[in-house]
Amino acid sequence: MKIGQLAKVSDCSIQTIRYYEREGLLSPPSRSGGNFRLYDEKALKELEFVKLCRSLDISLSDIKTLLELKKRPEESCSSINDLIARQLDLVNKRIKELKALKSELQIMKKACSSDNTVESCGIIKTLTV
Repeated sequence: MKIGQLAKVSDCSIQTIRYYEREGLLSPPSRSGGNFRLYDEKALKELEFVKLCRSLDISLSDIKTLLELKKRPEESCSSINDLIARQLDLVNKRIKELKALKSELQIMKKACSSDNTVESCGIIKTLTV
C-alpha cells in the first residue's frame, strides 16, 4: 500500500509517518517503479507499535531502545521493565504537578466572582502580586 493508504488505515498523518521513518522508528519502505513508498503489513504493525508507545508518552529515544530490544528476543527484559518504571515515575511526577496546578487554579477561581469589574477582579490581582 502507498503512504496515503497506510495513513488512512493507521489513522496517522502522512507527515508523522515520514517523520517516524526519518527518526529510524520505522523500517525503510520498499519503492515502486515510480519511486512511491510501498508499505506492507509489517510496516503497519511497526507503526501501530510506535503509535501505542507514543500514546503512553514514551519518548522517541526510548521507543528506539524498545525496537532494538525487540530484535534480540533471547535477552532479559529487565531493561524494558526499567524503562517502563522510569516512565511511570515521570507520569507520577506529572500527576503531582498537575494536582498542584489544579489547586492553584481553584484558589484563583475562588478569588473572584463574575459580578466584578476587571479593575476589581481577584484573579487579576493574584496574578499581578
